[in-house]
Amino acid sequence: MTSKVSSPAEHADEAVLGELGEQRKPAGAKHVRRLDRVIIRFAGDSGDGMQLTGDRFTSETASFGNDLSTLPNFPAEIRAPAGTLPGVSSFQLHFADHDILTPGDAPNVLVAMNPAALKANIGDVPRGAEIIVNTDEFTKRAMQKVGYATSPLEDGSLDGYSVHPVPLTTMTVEALKEFELSRKEAERSKNMFALGLLSWMYHRPTEGTEKFLTAKFAKKPAIAAANIAAFRAGWNFGETTEDFAVSYEVAPAAQTFPAGVYRNISGNLALSYGLIAASKQADLPLYLGSYPITPASDILHELSKHKNFGVRTFQAEDEIAGIGAALGAAFGGSLAVTTTSGPGVALKSETIGLAVSLELPLLVIDIQRGGPSTGLPTKTEQADLLQAMYGRNGEAPVPIVAPRTPADCFDAALEAARIALTYRTPVLLLSDGYLANGSEPWRIPETDELPDLRVQFAQGPNHTLDDGTEAFWPYKRDPQTLARPWAIPGTPGLEHRIGGIEKQDGTGNISYDPANHDFMVRTRQAKVDGIDVPDVEVDDPSGEATTLVLGWGSTYGPVTAAVRRLRAAGENIAQAHLRHLNPFPHNLGTVLEQYDKVVIPEMNLGQLATLVRARYLVDAHSYNQVNGMPFKAEQLATALKEAIDG
Repeated sequence: MTSKVSSPAEHADEAVLGELGEQRKPAGAKHVRRLDRVIIRFAGDSGDGMQLTGDRFTSETASFGNDLSTLPNFPAEIRAPAGTLPGVSSFQLHFADHDILTPGDAPNVLVAMNPAALKANIGDVPRGAEIIVNTDEFTKRAMQKVGYATSPLEDGSLDGYSVHPVPLTTMTVEALKEFELSRKEAERSKNMFALGLLSWMYHRPTEGTEKFLTAKFAKKPAIAAANIAAFRAGWNFGETTEDFAVSYEVAPAAQTFPAGVYRNISGNLALSYGLIAASKQADLPLYLGSYPITPASDILHELSKHKNFGVRTFQAEDEIAGIGAALGAAFGGSLAVTTTSGPGVALKSETIGLAVSLELPLLVIDIQRGGPSTGLPTKTEQADLLQAMYGRNGEAPVPIVAPRTPADCFDAALEAARIALTYRTPVLLLSDGYLANGSEPWRIPETDELPDLRVQFAQGPNHTLDDGTEAFWPYKRDPQTLARPWAIPGTPGLEHRIGGIEKQDGTGNISYDPANHDFMVRTRQAKVDGIDVPDVEVDDPSGEATTLVLGWGSTYGPVTAAVRRLRAAGENIAQAHLRHLNPFPHNLGTVLEQYDKVVIPEMNLGQLATLVRARYLVDAHSYNQVNGMPFKAEQLATALKEAIDG
């Protein structure tokens, strides 16, 4: 966590990697070169601890004050075969002294722990980049396993790169020989050796990592000491070896952020905190009914730690039970949540429809992943939009909210709760694996900055019958929001029926009347259509753009980075980004009419484009990608330039 006091800076062009100062060499030290940004990728076997290594480097970078963005990438298998391409796990970190938006297109530094890691990632590494390889793992058998006929360290195939061969495993074992560890146990610390080396190269703080290791292995002090020793050995190796003649500095992003206290946060953690904040602002207990599923399970794990905030978590036996319990909690007066991914949304669809009929507040959090069916559990996609919009029987409209960055997941959770509580409706929040696992700095808000979400439960009769009798009508609506009253079970005189069969307007009695069904269907739709959402804002600084790029969800970072590149090259292009996908902002149609061309990049085959074309009769052009990875800024900039020129 770090405090930054500054004023917002103008956006910097992410396409440029330049030195901010001349090389300098303090007395007795190696050359130190200042850079404005760096992209590092740690890659190795699933058991090599690359995610932990990346997390620690990220935490120290956040505490140093850099802006950052991360991209963890790991296989779906719990333990894929060692040394194989499917078993490669990687963690990419982009950090800078200015405002950045993406994990970066290509790494400036690749740390490859074995031949599989090198082969799986070398295609992304530009010529001239630095590659640090663990030479101990480049055995004949390991190289043959991934298709290397000869060693890439010796056959000239890496001549275009700055290669640093380091016997990481051997050096780690040597550094830990004083500890009573087996060789296998000692080898497990090689990721800490690599972390120490990279921490030296980029002048990262070390105290936080040593405290982390001490706490993590508090019950195994020998293991903690060994990992700290490996970490320090990696740092000392960088300081003393002749192979690394230069270290690098990336200054804190002192002019990027508004004043405040910041911390590094992932999307799922931000969502968890947002849900807790919403429950406190609504003065309602938070109830999560959930079934574990990648990549949403972290929300269940996190919320289960916060019983002190009145949070109740229930790990159900399946997806249907999870949402059923959550809907029951909503009926009982809780801020109810269920978390899942695409396959789970399919299983929950009937109960979402029941929540539409009962008109109760319920948050359905969908952390999207590659589909269909089980698909790609650990890869990202945006392909659940049409499912969220229409994936229920009958006319069952549901509001849809989508965060745009990991930190924005906090605000999106509050907004979803506002809509659910105000309008008495289930709300679908569409995050995805890229946002869920990625991280960035987040300014911790003051409590007086959070919205007031308090609600009034029904307390007594709300209708007078023809004979003058006072009665409670559970479907008598607020004239402004069309929301029905929220009556807590056990409140005297407020007994009413619930169930999935159509209700009679007002009384809530079972009704098969055709006219009543028509009225109720149209009323539920009108309630969603009438939700108060902010107008979409258009970023068009020149006012002369004829092309608008329209995005939603996690495409915000790559799209904005691409737009910045084009503007830096002299192009005029406008940008708008949607948080509310149902209902759309009321001014969206007017905005779309102002531009000759509308381009919609999506990590699907054109789902938002389909909705926009149908609703507004605009010839929106899709730019699509469904490879399980987020867009690259350069890729999008090229596509948008073609759209401008076409």
